[in-house]
Amino acid sequence: MSDAALDLDPNSLAARLSPAARPDDPKAAAARVAALAADPALAPLLAAAPAVEVLLAAVADGSPFLWQLAAAAPERLARLLEAPPEATVERLMTAAHGATAAPDEATAMRVLRQARQEMALAVALADIGGAWEVPAVTGALSGFADAALQGALGFVLAEAARGGPFRPQNPADPAAGSGVVVIAMGKAGAGELNYSSDIDLMVFYDPGVAPLAPGIEPAPFFVRATQRLVKLLQERTADGYVFRTDLRLRPDPASTAVAISREAALSYYESVGQNWERAAMLKARPAAGDLALGEALLADLAPFVWRKYLDFGAIADVHAMKRQIHVHRGHGAIAVEGHNVKLGRGGIREIEFFVQTQQLVAGGRNPALRVRGTEAALVRLHDAGWIDAKARDELTEAYRLLRTVEHRLQMVADEQTHTLPADPAALDRFAKFLGFAGRDAFAAVLTGHMERVQGHYARLFEDAPPLAAAGGSLVFTGEEDDPETLGTLSRMGFAEPKMVSALVRGWHHGHIPATRSARARELLTELLPALLDAVGRTAAPDQALRILDRVLARLPAGIEFFSLLRSNPGFLGLLADALGTAPRLGEMVAKRPHVLDALLEPAFFARVPDRAELAARLAAALAEARGYEDLLDRARIFGQEQAVLVGFRVLAGQIGADRAGFAFADLAEAAVDALYRAALAELERAHGRVPGARAAVVALGKLGGREITAASDLDLILIYDHPDEAVLSDGPRPLAPSQYFARLTQRLIAALSAPTAEGRLYEVDMRLRPSGRSGPLATRLAAFEAYQAGEAWTWEHMALTRARPIAGDPAMQAEVAAIVAAVLRRPREPAAVARDVVEMRERLGSEKGEDQPWDLKYAKGGLVDLEFIAQYLELAHAHAHPAILHTGTAAVLQAARAEGLIGEGDWELLGEATRLQHDLTQVLRLCVDGRFEPAEAGAGLRAMLARAGHVPDFATLEALLRDTQAEVRAAFGRLVGGS
Repeated sequence: MSDAALDLDPNSLAARLSPAARPDDPKAAAARVAALAADPALAPLLAAAPAVEVLLAAVADGSPFLWQLAAAAPERLARLLEAPPEATVERLMTAAHGATAAPDEATAMRVLRQARQEMALAVALADIGGAWEVPAVTGALSGFADAALQGALGFVLAEAARGGPFRPQNPADPAAGSGVVVIAMGKAGAGELNYSSDIDLMVFYDPGVAPLAPGIEPAPFFVRATQRLVKLLQERTADGYVFRTDLRLRPDPASTAVAISREAALSYYESVGQNWERAAMLKARPAAGDLALGEALLADLAPFVWRKYLDFGAIADVHAMKRQIHVHRGHGAIAVEGHNVKLGRGGIREIEFFVQTQQLVAGGRNPALRVRGTEAALVRLHDAGWIDAKARDELTEAYRLLRTVEHRLQMVADEQTHTLPADPAALDRFAKFLGFAGRDAFAAVLTGHMERVQGHYARLFEDAPPLAAAGGSLVFTGEEDDPETLGTLSRMGFAEPKMVSALVRGWHHGHIPATRSARARELLTELLPALLDAVGRTAAPDQALRILDRVLARLPAGIEFFSLLRSNPGFLGLLADALGTAPRLGEMVAKRPHVLDALLEPAFFARVPDRAELAARLAAALAEARGYEDLLDRARIFGQEQAVLVGFRVLAGQIGADRAGFAFADLAEAAVDALYRAALAELERAHGRVPGARAAVVALGKLGGREITAASDLDLILIYDHPDEAVLSDGPRPLAPSQYFARLTQRLIAALSAPTAEGRLYEVDMRLRPSGRSGPLATRLAAFEAYQAGEAWTWEHMALTRARPIAGDPAMQAEVAAIVAAVLRRPREPAAVARDVVEMRERLGSEKGEDQPWDLKYAKGGLVDLEFIAQYLELAHAHAHPAILHTGTAAVLQAARAEGLIGEGDWELLGEATRLQHDLTQVLRLCVDGRFEPAEAGAGLRAMLARAGHVPDFATLEALLRDTQAEVRAAFGRLVGGS
């Protein structure tokens, strides 16, 4: 060892070091290096190569993660320094690829993770030590990602071959001709992976090529294989993880399985593919599996990605994406402290968009522009005359600096971050880790590059449209607008006073049936000032008046309606709120004005009908149907009218979130039960019955938890069973049981969600069924039980905590409920459950964002945190505390307190937080389409929200919400984990 260290290979990493990084605290760093240098494996090397000590001092001070890797295994550190880094990369790629031959999963995971640890240290040393520039760093990281994917997928396929369902052409290389390919996207596809990056993947398979055993269905097989692949790569063990994986760039990720057939992918891109997906596909590259299949698939997609003619329309779409990043993530100006070097102004994303948009515009006519790498594309764009040499050189230089900064940020703690320290002292320390004298020197260089990037980017998009900004006398006689009236309407809150004036003049002129009588017009004249004042106070006065115009247009006469409004000021305000503050409610009222009759009944605000009463009323309405289509229309009329009435109760403050959730759930359950019976009867007329068969409809999600709102989808699954000897239904057109119950499910979905002349009743989501969209629409009881017991992921069991049978055969409902309870009561390791829950929460935070307090579902401390706490408590403790099992969040938390699983303080906090945010959600789902923006909300909506929060004003509500969410997030950390 000593002799080898004294006679260094000139190509070794140690011999090529020229580190610029310096420690912020040299004395402390020197002490740590001295302790490590005493190890016999390192002492000769440090003597022979003084630059090693400089490098280690920078690492000791700048990166806790790297120092831990270095100090944990001095012999490994010496091995990395004594070898050429290129040889090290090749060795570690070979090791990762070798996971294919591992005898078991634990061994494969250990091989991959240990190789990744060594790779992380080797690449970082070469980068910080100045031996490699950015292309070598990103190339090594990307190459290792390919090798890890190949090794992991190879192991999954080899294991399947040993088990029988997969029959590889070459057992030594099971991926060859396997019919499944992993496509690397984003930076992984371009060979530009960053230091602590997710890898964006898509998995496609060709059932006609895949060598599967007879009887093996390709879709479930490849979905399970993909899930195993993800587990091998991203599950954390004692050896860490390999790569976090992201499969969300696949077609329609909310609705599709994690592995998609080639035919389905081609159909999607050819029919509904978006410009942003074209941009994403620029970097797509087959990385593992059947590479020939991948190349053929990308060749088939080339016409979608590369348009035959110059495509300047792509610039607007891609620029819109970039502007949305700035708007929603707050990256509005170039900064240093706290600046996001990826998404911020002048950052990596602007360089990538600059390149990709011009590739999309011109790549169809010029194949030379069809390259994946950013730097290579800049060269090609210059060579083709699309950019000048200055743009090429400045953007390349800026790209390398920004990628270096990004890598160094991620090396500190192996975190996927792109944000510079916000604290000046921390930024100063980081600047030294980068090799600068300090914060000011670094800031000068960084801002210079980012300003140049922004300049080039702005010139490319200089024609892009700006983002849309947010933001007396009442005489209506004659044919012309009265100027003073227009001014009055503006002061009352109307943005389009001329529109308002024209509508009201039309009413006065008797243009609608409601105002054709003289008495109706007299009442309208008396009512108008109060009516316009009430409407003007709503969140959207102009919209409210348009809806009111449609309400009046549908009334056969107006005397009773105007008399009602004139004599009931409270009702006038409630109606105005519905029209101008709750657009969904207003549209329903506009479609069926007679629903307002129910509001006049003395008992309306006294009680809310329960499910039994709703079911009886609905049955009576459906009994008068003249056929199946008429029955569907009547169900829609009944459901929409009852939903309006629940909404009015919420707006009036008569019921809170818990009762509103139950009321909406009772209505939905009554509808599902009635339409399930109707759909089954229709099916039986055509196909008879499957002898001895039974089925149950199970609610999950918000409906299962009885926390449904006016805008909620219905999460449903259908589970059936039948005697094995029942192979066909007994009707005129017999069906096999699986086909029979799939048809029943399709009929139920259509009965609930298909648009008819009376609209649609509910959107239905069946994706929580076993295997998601790739699984059958209806699931047999034994298959459901087996899947939940052996194949379901933790997140699926989290979803199962809300499972509640609501329709179908009563005995079958009881059996399903028993199976669900047994699955949830299964003993689990709380720490393992906690890890999965925290990982799911972090993934949701990354995907959906969590920094908007009024995004009540996904905000830090919002409803997802509360639901995940409850679901964690159920999965971790139901075995010993079965009383904790409930489908509603509040009920779970209350049971957890009773069982001693959470303290009184946590119960009070979490119970109140659940009530508050559910109350606010009920109001917002009635009143707002899309995201709620407090600055744009009208006074009426703010007051309504304050009332729902039981506080005096909106400012107090915002403070309460902010404090509550912070406390919930802290409780999540205490009870579950995570930061």
